[in-house]
Amino acid sequence: MTRSPGDRGDGLRGMHLLHAPRWNHGTGFTEEERDALALRGLLPPRVQDIETQVARVLENLRRKSDDLERYIGLVALQDRNETLFYRVLLEHLPEMMPLIYTPTVGAACQQFGHIFRRPRGLYVTARDRGRVAEVVANWPYEARMIVVTDGERILGLGDLGADGMGIPIGKLALYTAAAGIEPQTCLPIMFDVGTEDRARHDDLLYLGLRQPRLRGPEYDALFAELVDALIARFPDAVIQMEDFARRNAFRLLREYREKACLFNDDIQGTGCVVAAGLLSAFRLVGRPFADARVLFVGAGEASIGTGDTVAGMLEREGCLPGEARSRCWFFDSRGLVIEGRDRLDEEKLRFAHPHPFIGDLVEAIETLRPHALIGASGVPGVFTKEIVEAMARIEARPIVFALSNPTSKAECTAEQAYAWSGGRAIFASGSPFPPVEVGGETRVPGQANNAYVFPGIGLGLIASRARAVPDALFLAAAEALAAAATDDDLAMGRVFPALERIREVSRRVALAVVRAAIDLGVARPGPALDLEERVESLMWYPAYTEPGIPEGS
Repeated sequence: MTRSPGDRGDGLRGMHLLHAPRWNHGTGFTEEERDALALRGLLPPRVQDIETQVARVLENLRRKSDDLERYIGLVALQDRNETLFYRVLLEHLPEMMPLIYTPTVGAACQQFGHIFRRPRGLYVTARDRGRVAEVVANWPYEARMIVVTDGERILGLGDLGADGMGIPIGKLALYTAAAGIEPQTCLPIMFDVGTEDRARHDDLLYLGLRQPRLRGPEYDALFAELVDALIARFPDAVIQMEDFARRNAFRLLREYREKACLFNDDIQGTGCVVAAGLLSAFRLVGRPFADARVLFVGAGEASIGTGDTVAGMLEREGCLPGEARSRCWFFDSRGLVIEGRDRLDEEKLRFAHPHPFIGDLVEAIETLRPHALIGASGVPGVFTKEIVEAMARIEARPIVFALSNPTSKAECTAEQAYAWSGGRAIFASGSPFPPVEVGGETRVPGQANNAYVFPGIGLGLIASRARAVPDALFLAAAEALAAAATDDDLAMGRVFPALERIREVSRRVALAVVRAAIDLGVARPGPALDLEERVESLMWYPAYTEPGIPEGS
């Protein structure tokens, strides 16, 4: 699926065309196009192919002094030449993903008002009560993939308010790069209801509402107004919730998951990718997944969502629901989550098992003897030497996933996990870590990044025109991702496929989601194509089409 400046009949010419990132080819406009589109003299005389342009972008990015400057450079490219931006991402994703998403996007959000260049997406605010449909109607394109955040829990950085807009923008860039969802159909939304961060209230360059967060019925009414407006304006769109605080995330997911094609990536996407990593890890150690026993450190959205997905996967392996949940244990800031412990909310109660209380993590490991230790605590360094050594004492190949983002929040580093386990750990992390030499062998840490699943899930939901997003779709996606990890991947200690294969992986995940949606009866009729053709037809590839002359020029 390629695109030219005229395939939607925009009829842009001359300088207007060069200032339209959707259609601009820069020095890539051909001689024919320069004559036909009034571009002669507005560009340097040398016509350059997109590969040469990519080389220039890489040279300039690599000479910049730090990753935030590289992020700003990529945003500037996206603002002037969309096709080139996505070509750079797609062909160099292992290098670019840490820049446009975690960990650099965290620093970018912290400085969002200070590095702001131009608006992108929609801002729906507490001042728009009663007119949200009017605001949504101002978006000029047909959205198919929507990512919305209220900025309250941005990565592990907390309440950044409207500065969290960098997250849906970055997320949607990955939807396009990894799964080919056309950028024109992607819509980032900041649901700005204020922030509790007083520093942002006092910051001259802060772009959001300088007020405490809207809470309670007023918040719920405004969010309902937003969802209703999105469904009415974009009936075929997928809505992804991103970085909502726990107090709202689970509740809103329960409220709207049957009313719209809506999911929460922090809860369900994280659960999906971690479950896939566990499937691969158990394959690596030669243990049936049906035997899995997992200890989660941290009991927030990511951990609880992963617990739900792992329990669902265990049920698929033949466990009864109660038994499946009993294999998942949680250790939070107050100790082991057990039946009868006070101050447990509804989500933790589902995983509160009868057991004597344990307040020490090493003791919990030695008592429960988990096969896998999953960290999503947001507490840097919480996996100490003693903890990793305890895992290594009870497991020949201990599975240690340190998932907290950004890198500064990781429970331990890859090097620490390998060193403290005598090189035996199977390690994965949320943010990337470089390869590590262990006993003369190179270990490549797996990155349990949601980018392995959410682009393919979104593509599959669009292709199936799903009415809702049942949990079984995430189980199907997890199995597809796990199956994509090759024996060579596992041999180097990596429980996920190489990022260079991301489009292939997204295609596999999307196809699994489409088939599951049809089997579950939530798909709606689509084009008269076989399923593989249907998925493939939706995957946009960033290339200049020649001649790219707008209609009517």
